[in-house]
Amino acid sequence: MRPRTDAARHDPALLRYGLIFVALLFLGLFVVLPLIAVFAQALEKGWGAYWAAITEPDALSSIRLTLLAAGIAVPLNLVFGLAAAWAIAEFQFRGKNVLITLIDLPFAVSPVIAGLIYVLMFGAQGWFGPWLNQHDIKIIFAVPGIVLATVFVTFPFVARELIPLMQAQGTEEEEAALVLGASGWQLFWRVTLPNIKWSLLYGVILCAARAMGEFGAVSVVSGHIRGETNTMPLHVEILYNEYNFAAAFAVASLLALLALVTLGAKRLLEWKMRQDYADFTATEGAEG
Repeated sequence: MRPRTDAARHDPALLRYGLIFVALLFLGLFVVLPLIAVFAQALEKGWGAYWAAITEPDALSSIRLTLLAAGIAVPLNLVFGLAAAWAIAEFQFRGKNVLITLIDLPFAVSPVIAGLIYVLMFGAQGWFGPWLNQHDIKIIFAVPGIVLATVFVTFPFVARELIPLMQAQGTEEEEAALVLGASGWQLFWRVTLPNIKWSLLYGVILCAARAMGEFGAVSVVSGHIRGETNTMPLHVEILYNEYNFAAAFAVASLLALLALVTLGAKRLLEWKMRQDYADFTATEGAEG
């Protein structure tokens, strides 16, 4: 009976290896091969041309703007994600389901539509356009518009990582800390934050990766002003349209490197989360 049961739990070897081969073939064709092509094209004319392409003034401006937009969007979404997850996991209130739906909105709305919404609101002919022009405030075709678009497309990532975890953890530990006399800040720093730290970092990494690689919404609100409102993805597009392929792939390789670093950090966090879960399970088993 035992061998028959074990056999039922394992797929045939041909099926297993066939599925592994298909998965590796798919990854090789659609992930690894394009990455190799990007770096090969970037270095086609040598290191000198590569270095010149990524250090010319417009490229450096696009790098700075990309990092600036991500550097503003990620902390804002960190604060929002923490507040939203805390409210949804810890409290019952009217409109809770509406809030959860709104958090998922950027996943459902095209980034281009999001950019057009900001143009409708803050453009010269938009709802607030006349007032902004009167006070000499520029949002569309300027850095504030790029930051707003980046915030919009990235704000679900931190909240979406924290909400399921905090709901699963419940409120028992927080209630116990309150009974023991912990203040609100002590409750957050010593109870809540240690329990969610890895998921929080995971969400921040995903948010940063999306912020640096965003194209659609930023393209609509940026105005494509070279050296001023072009992020790295937009600069790659301009170089490619000008048939400056080596420079385009050089800047694209920087984005690819950022993606690989993000992927490495993501894998490290996943490993750390599994280790912490294994330690927690072992501790619970020993106490049981």
